[in-house]
Amino acid sequence: MRHRRTVSALGVAALLALASVPAAAAAVAHDPGGMEPPSSSTTSTTGSTTSTTGDPTTSTTAEPTTSTTEPPTSTTVAPGGTVDVQILALNDFHGNLEPGTLAIDPATGSSSSAGKVPAGGAAYLASKVAALEADQPNSLVVSAGDLVGASPLLSALFHDEPTVEAMNLIGLDLNAVGNHEFDEGGAELRRLQDGGCHPTDGCLDGDEFAGADFGFLAANVIDTATGEPFFAPYAIEDLGGARIAFIGMTLEGTPTIVSPSGVAGLEFQDEADTVNALLPELKDEEDVDGVVVLLHEGGSQTGTGPKGINDCTNLQGPIVDIVGRFDPGVDLVISGHTHQAYDCVVDGTVVTSASSFGRVLTDIDLTVDTDAGAITAIATENLVVTRDLAPNGAVEQLIARYQAIAEPLASRVIGSSTGEITRTATAAGESPLGDVIADAQLAATAAPDTGAAVIAFMNPGGIRADLNAGETAPGDVTYGEAFTVQPFGNNLVTLTYTGAQIDAVLEQQFCNVGPDDTVANARILQVSTGFAYSWDAAAPCGQKVDPATTTLAGVPLGPAATYRVTVNSFLADGGDGFKVLPQGEDRLGGGVDTDAFEAYFEANSPVAPGPADRITTTGTPAVSAPPTTAPPTTTVTTAAAA
Repeated sequence: MRHRRTVSALGVAALLALASVPAAAAAVAHDPGGMEPPSSSTTSTTGSTTSTTGDPTTSTTAEPTTSTTEPPTSTTVAPGGTVDVQILALNDFHGNLEPGTLAIDPATGSSSSAGKVPAGGAAYLASKVAALEADQPNSLVVSAGDLVGASPLLSALFHDEPTVEAMNLIGLDLNAVGNHEFDEGGAELRRLQDGGCHPTDGCLDGDEFAGADFGFLAANVIDTATGEPFFAPYAIEDLGGARIAFIGMTLEGTPTIVSPSGVAGLEFQDEADTVNALLPELKDEEDVDGVVVLLHEGGSQTGTGPKGINDCTNLQGPIVDIVGRFDPGVDLVISGHTHQAYDCVVDGTVVTSASSFGRVLTDIDLTVDTDAGAITAIATENLVVTRDLAPNGAVEQLIARYQAIAEPLASRVIGSSTGEITRTATAAGESPLGDVIADAQLAATAAPDTGAAVIAFMNPGGIRADLNAGETAPGDVTYGEAFTVQPFGNNLVTLTYTGAQIDAVLEQQFCNVGPDDTVANARILQVSTGFAYSWDAAAPCGQKVDPATTTLAGVPLGPAATYRVTVNSFLADGGDGFKVLPQGEDRLGGGVDTDAFEAYFEANSPVAPGPADRITTTGTPAVSAPPTTAPPTTTVTTAAAA
């Protein structure tokens, strides 16, 4: 169902009264790659759209003021002054070029429920975009971050160059950076924008890499050496005479979920403060007709009620607070990060998200009154990227070329499993696949010369896919499948901790996020065989784990006793907010996590799913009040008609 929202007559009249500032002939621009000096000006044209990018030397310094636009409400404007604009939006693609087993149930948003249908694949996404754009002269394709990073082997093996090249063919125009764009560091992200061979691995496919035809946006990511945004903070697109500003951002908490080396020299600022500081510049100086925020942060539908890809049932998560703090003037927020699909109105602002992996595309139609300088109607619909259209031939050829290079490595059998091993967690937060990975890391570091580890912890966010999903009988496990489960290539690190420090680590699973700390946001570490504990969902922060229940081989940990513990390098450096882990002593570096996973399968096949019984929970968490959201069919009116 397409959801349509329109704007009130009083809102348009107010904008007409305030529209005395003449439109700027062109924005002072900064190259989307962030490499040109601040005084440079760039204008790029794609199809019928003209894009200018914001100057990062000035865009973040404006003082927040009340903007002159009104949120969407309910009047039709005379056709003579209107322009129809289409935006096609995706998020969290994560290099999922191949269709494989990708699927989604449009009624639930799940990839495992009974109504799931095959969905996604870059060649099918390209065809879907082309079909939707066929009769739309003023169209733009945008992404709300995590386009790359945590990718399957086909993209990751080539440092995500195949994904960038596929998006060039699809016609992506803008991508807001997400946290995973920084997995390999800022310099590597700039290379993806500007092109050139990888500094270590070269051009693995034998061709020079040309870089992205689309622009990266990073309004709230500041290069501490220059004080300027790492990429342009915004782009202004001229679509049939309508000037629409797109502000791109990642979540402020990016440094807590990316390895420190990936964000070195960068500062990540508050999302709402960043947008509010830009609005006066965009409305008063650039004279834009509308403002769209591409934000790599999101939420999830909760509670009872429908949770389909076009529903908005009790939306909760950081996106609700952020949008609630935006000054008037933001017309639309395209969000991501949580891999959820929803179509909402939050505090009067339309907010969408398109699931993940290219399985869903958000079709957004704007009606823009260029005389009034306002977006007067917004219609939105999340569409499943089905496979009823023929796949795009050019994208298929691109994928086939990389498949031929990667095939010998990807298809190598490393062992077998007794059936599927999934990431599906118990109520306590433990999954069968998490158990297997933790056991593999313990096995790789248990010997005296490799670490003498007795415990291993694995962060759940590093487990990116199920293994042999849907299999009910023993089956081979290939290197490509194993890599897709753990695509980051982290090194194993073994350190010494006291029992008291381990207890503190367990408490930080629940209480390291700040104001967003809830049981739903807990980051439950997966644990190795022999280690066990219980946590109380109803207990306050700092008291959720009873140390008496924390045991190794059935014996409670001694607060002053010491234990050798293996984690990956991301956790060892304090990733996911585990501030105690960097305090470990006698640090010993080990092999790569994927190598440990491979060795475990070679030694133990067929590998069975882990028991998922090492962590238990009691108690019922307090239920928080639902946030201020409206279902997507609600008409939002800010003033009575004049």
